[in-house]
Amino acid sequence: MTLMKSFLGAAATLALTSGAAMAEPAIIFDLGGKFDKSFNESSYNGAERWKAETGGTYRDVELQSDAQREQALRRFAENGFNPIVMAGFSFATALETVAADFPDTKFTIIDMVVDAPNVRSVVFNEHEGSYVVGVAAAYAAKGDTVSFVGGMDIPLISKFACGYAQGFKSVKPEGKVIVNMTGTTPAAWNDPVKGGELTRAQKAAGSEVVFAAAGGTGLGVLQTAADEGMLAIGVDSNQNYLQPGHVLTSMVKRVDNAVYDAFMQGEDLEPGIFVMGLANDGVGAAIDEYNEALITPEMKAAMDDATAKIISGEVVVHDYMTDETCPAY
Repeated sequence: MTLMKSFLGAAATLALTSGAAMAEPAIIFDLGGKFDKSFNESSYNGAERWKAETGGTYRDVELQSDAQREQALRRFAENGFNPIVMAGFSFATALETVAADFPDTKFTIIDMVVDAPNVRSVVFNEHEGSYVVGVAAAYAAKGDTVSFVGGMDIPLISKFACGYAQGFKSVKPEGKVIVNMTGTTPAAWNDPVKGGELTRAQKAAGSEVVFAAAGGTGLGVLQTAADEGMLAIGVDSNQNYLQPGHVLTSMVKRVDNAVYDAFMQGEDLEPGIFVMGLANDGVGAAIDEYNEALITPEMKAAMDDATAKIISGEVVVHDYMTDETCPAY
């Protein structure tokens, strides 16, 4: 079910409350929509996997503005949905309020930590997976320049960029990583035209491989990279199929597993902080029939070596969010 901009009106209230059943799970998708072929869609895939395996039903809402976050949460909680999953860090403030008002409802927030006894916070070591795809970019680029297009200019997205730069420079220490963010508001997640413009500018500056961590904006990056004869790197979902032969790999972030696990646990959802990284297959680089011809044996060996060393602790990838600095830049 998709609630349009009438969400706050009577029609939306009816749509959200009709047919509600106790202990039925629910998910709220972030701006950009559940079919963004990236973060939200990965969340949707996890919910759909749960539905297919269990025969259960769930409810969902796609937000149209930031102002709807608390009301969406509150509506679901009032009508007995449990657990309620939020796809995105921007729900944190609303969740802090609503979780306190509904102590018997379990909540899961992805990409942010909310300290409450009825909340599960799922965070990812995006910097680890980004390091691995940075290694791949270094092997794929004939020269010494690659680039990154982020969505909204926030520390979480710089975490991707910094890990990518560190991985690239582990192979080409004197290389250059061009980093651009699309904007400073949530609209930056859904601006494929701007993503394309940034990609063309990066190519003009010498970039051969561009990593997009930008939600729907990234679709413009991938398309433009293909049009301009560059290689692109997808994010969150496996995006290799979107531009076959032009997407070097995708830094997959198993948001689908986070949603699936929350739905499976239901009302017995275990609260606390859960970290998903390379060691527990929470992040990684996707290789399939759409990109395997681009992954040389030497590149694959280097990616596997980097993965093993990160898991063992031999290589420590700097987490931008710990101090908001990036030594690799």
